[in-house]
Amino acid sequence: MRVPVHIRNEQTKVRIQQTAIRSLLAKCLRQCKLAGAEISVLLTDDKTIRRLNRKHRGENAPTDILTFGLREQRRQEDPLPPHPEYLGDLVVSLQTVQQQARQRGISAQEELEYVLVHGLLHLLGYDHANHVQQLRMEALQASMLTACRTK
Repeated sequence: MRVPVHIRNEQTKVRIQQTAIRSLLAKCLRQCKLAGAEISVLLTDDKTIRRLNRKHRGENAPTDILTFGLREQRRQEDPLPPHPEYLGDLVVSLQTVQQQARQRGISAQEELEYVLVHGLLHLLGYDHANHVQQLRMEALQASMLTACRTK
């Protein structure tokens, strides 16, 4: 079964392998028993993600990833229920990802995979607002990355 992972690359400075990204996210969704789920990924630059971060989170700085979960944005008064198979959007600054990769001594592709799995976990309802949540999310992220990179 094909898992719909829609990718749009709006930047030209950082080269990435879209097929590898699509494959990784599809494997992660299957591992979570969400093989029919859909997500979209926007690959962009620091300028765009800074604007989005300011607008949606009140933070005037670039970040590696923003997540926009369809389920989390639904209000009680919305007339239509959320599309059950559409999880939401991941917006990634490849400039920030590349910078973080250099700091960690890994490839931009590896850092991108790390960031995307982190974002996917947010779409699935995980958070790291406190220490216990952070430890749980980090452990799940590491195990998911290991499992999905090797399958």
